[in-house]
Amino acid sequence: MKKSLHIVSFDIPFPANYGGVIDVFYKIKALSELGIDITLHCFEYGDRQRRQELEFYCKEVYYYPRRKLVFEFWLPYIVSSRKNSQLLSNLLLDENPILFEALHSCYYLDHPSLSKRNKMVRMHNIEHDYYAQLAQSETNIARRFYYWYESKVLKSFENIVLKAQTIWGISSKDCKDLTVQFGEKVFLLPAFHGNDNVRSKIGSGPYCFYHGKLSVAENHLAAMYLVKEVFSKTNHVLKIAGDGVKPELREAISLQPNIELVENIGPEEITGLIENAHINVLVTFQPTGIKLKLVNVLYNGRFLLVNSSMVSGSGLEKACIIEDEPEKMALQIDALMEKEFTEQDIEWRKQLLGKQFDVLLNASKIIQHLN
Repeated sequence: MKKSLHIVSFDIPFPANYGGVIDVFYKIKALSELGIDITLHCFEYGDRQRRQELEFYCKEVYYYPRRKLVFEFWLPYIVSSRKNSQLLSNLLLDENPILFEALHSCYYLDHPSLSKRNKMVRMHNIEHDYYAQLAQSETNIARRFYYWYESKVLKSFENIVLKAQTIWGISSKDCKDLTVQFGEKVFLLPAFHGNDNVRSKIGSGPYCFYHGKLSVAENHLAAMYLVKEVFSKTNHVLKIAGDGVKPELREAISLQPNIELVENIGPEEITGLIENAHINVLVTFQPTGIKLKLVNVLYNGRFLLVNSSMVSGSGLEKACIIEDEPEKMALQIDALMEKEFTEQDIEWRKQLLGKQFDVLLNASKIIQHLN
């Protein structure tokens, strides 16, 4: 008998062009390829539009407006703004299992009418830690207060996941933290992605590359760190790609002749820059979840130089060169630019990624929990 599944997504998961929806979309795609009938529920807001492409993988797709100006101070805004009675009604049309994507989508997880349902939660990171880190990174006072308050209410709200039968962590580090709190319900489910095989090029490239949505405080800080602390200590070229560049970063780049800013480009151009770079450099100061651009670079790029927070608990440490001090990172850049990326490097990467990030294999883990 064909198995069915409801998936409640915090956003419209197509196009798959940022971390969270990449995981959601390619999970849907893999489950569909394995014969699962999917009923998708997603919240629409911002500039993301309804997409017919989702109907190719889903039996049904429902859209719900995300609420604005919600004042339920005892709940996280990311949760209360996704309260919608029609969502609950649609979930009650049958008895099929439900997968809630992130805490954002869990408003109805503990609803009495769903008490007998098989419910799963995909934890994209440790949400209260993530928002606490955002608060530390943010310079705008109002946004900093919002992130701080959200982290506090998320901490208390996250106990709702005890109402689920299964909790899927995205990294081994997250699973360890979640198991302390929620016990044997926690299982590792690595990030889903759109790469079928390793496409890294042998040889060498003429530049280093960093990319990210630069309007996000975390990515802005990372880019500023690379510009002012790392590439000020080497003459090698760094290309930075991303939209939403803040004036502070733009000015810092303008003062260094070996750094180039690339703006207003799409996913294909980003992939091209990743493939042709000699070193992809990724740093973060938020060791939560897993950074999907890390996985993407390992499938498509040559050498990958990171700080320890970027790979913390990912299982990908052996595929990267890790440095936490800017001086040592600059020295690694100088050394790696003289070294060619080889077939042996590619084979090692294939073995490492194939064991952990096979999307069909990981989708089959979900199917085992649908009974």
